[in-house]
Amino acid sequence: MSGAGAKSRSRSERFIVSVGFDYGEEKKYMKSLKSFVRVKSVLLAVAVVAGAVALAGCKKGATQGGGGFFGGPPEVGFFVVNPERVTLTTELPGRIAASLVAEVRPQVTGIIQKRFFEEGAQVSEGDLLYQIDPAIYEAAQASAKAALARTEANLTSLRAQLKRYEELVAIHAVSQQAYDDIDAAVKQAEAERVANQAALDSARINLDYTKIKAPISGRIGKSEVTVGALVTANQAASLAVIQQLDPVYVDAPQTSANYLRLKQNIAAGHVVRADADAAARLIFEDGSSYAVAGALKFADVTVNPATGSLNLRTSFPNPDGLLLPGMYVRVVVEEGVREQAIVVPQRGVTFNARGKAVATVVGEEDKAEVRVLEIDRALGDLWLVNSGLQAGDRVIVEGIQRVQPGSPVVPVPFGQAREADGASAAEAAPVEPASAE
Repeated sequence: MSGAGAKSRSRSERFIVSVGFDYGEEKKYMKSLKSFVRVKSVLLAVAVVAGAVALAGCKKGATQGGGGFFGGPPEVGFFVVNPERVTLTTELPGRIAASLVAEVRPQVTGIIQKRFFEEGAQVSEGDLLYQIDPAIYEAAQASAKAALARTEANLTSLRAQLKRYEELVAIHAVSQQAYDDIDAAVKQAEAERVANQAALDSARINLDYTKIKAPISGRIGKSEVTVGALVTANQAASLAVIQQLDPVYVDAPQTSANYLRLKQNIAAGHVVRADADAAARLIFEDGSSYAVAGALKFADVTVNPATGSLNLRTSFPNPDGLLLPGMYVRVVVEEGVREQAIVVPQRGVTFNARGKAVATVVGEEDKAEVRVLEIDRALGDLWLVNSGLQAGDRVIVEGIQRVQPGSPVVPVPFGQAREADGASAAEAAPVEPASAE
C-alpha cells in the first residue's frame, strides 16, 4: 500500500475509532444505504407508471362513458313523459267504530233476578238479557185491572139510569136538573174508564220492562251488574253494551286544505270526481292490508275549528269479526281520476334554493334545459306534475350531476343507459390471474 493510502486509511480508522465504529461496520452501513436508494428509485418509477395508467383510464372513461371532463358532451339517461290515466288516492289515519251501538239500561227499578246471555256472545234483537223482579209490577197491573173493572161496572149502571131519566124528563116526571146530574155522572164515569185503561196499559208496560231485551242485533260486551244488584229506571250507568260489527265504520280526518285542493282540481277539470260510493282500502298498523274493500259513505259538512279537518266516513264489511272498534288503521280513499296525468320519476326532480321543484330536460339540439315544476303529490317513486312538463319531454334522470344548463348532452333512453354502464363496468373489471400450484 502506498504511503498516501496508508496515511488516509489511518486517518479514517482514527475517525471511526473516535466515533465508536470499526471499519467492518462502516462497510455494512454503506451497503445498506445503497440498497435503500435503489428501492426508493424503483418505487418512484412504479408510482409514475401507475399515475399514467390511471390518467389514461380516466381519459378513456370520459370518452366512452359520458365524457364531460375532456371536452366531449356527457352521456345522460332520459325518461320520456307520456300522459297516462292515474287514480288519485289519499291515505288518512282513522279509528274503527261500530255501525250501531246500544247501551242497555233498565227502564224500571228493581232487583236483577237472572242474566240470560254469555258475555261476548252474538245476540239478536229482542233476545232476553236480564230479568228484574216483577212482583210489584204484577201487583200494580192487577190493581189497575180491578180499578178498570170497577169503573166499567159503575158506568153500566149510570148508563141504564140515564136512559130511564130520558123517558121521565120527557113527561116531566123528573126535573131537568136531575137529568143533567145523571148525564154528567155518566160522562165522568166514561172519563174514569179511559184513565183506568191507561193506568192498566202503563202497568202492563212496566211489567214488560222487567224483561230487559236486546234493542239491536250485535255482539254484547261484559255485564256491568250481577244477579242480585239493584238497578234504577234510566240510570246513568249501562248494564251492558251491544255493538253491531258487520259492517263497521272508519272515521278518518281530512285537512280542509286537501279538501279545497281536490275541489279546485275538480272545478278546473284536472280530476274526474269519484262515485259517491268510491272504493276504499284498509291498512293495519303492521302494514298488512285488509282483504275486503270498503266504500266511502260521506264527508262531513263541518270543519273542526280545533284541528282544521273534517271527517270522512267509510264502511267495510266485517263478516269474520276481524275489525274491532277502537283499532287504529289507515284508510286509502279514492278521490278521483286524472285522465291525462303527467308523472316523472322522483330521481329526475330536484329542488332549488327557493324550494321550487325543477327538472332538467333534453331540449332542442340536444341541449339541457331547466324547467320549474308545480308538484301535486307523490305516487310511489313518481311525482305527479301539474305544470312545467308536456307530453314528449325528455327528462334527464341519470347523469344530471354532469350537466350544465344550455350545455350539449348525449341523450340515451334511461334503460339503455343503465345497460351500457353495466357493460362498461364488466369490460373494465380486472381479471384475476389463476393461482399456480
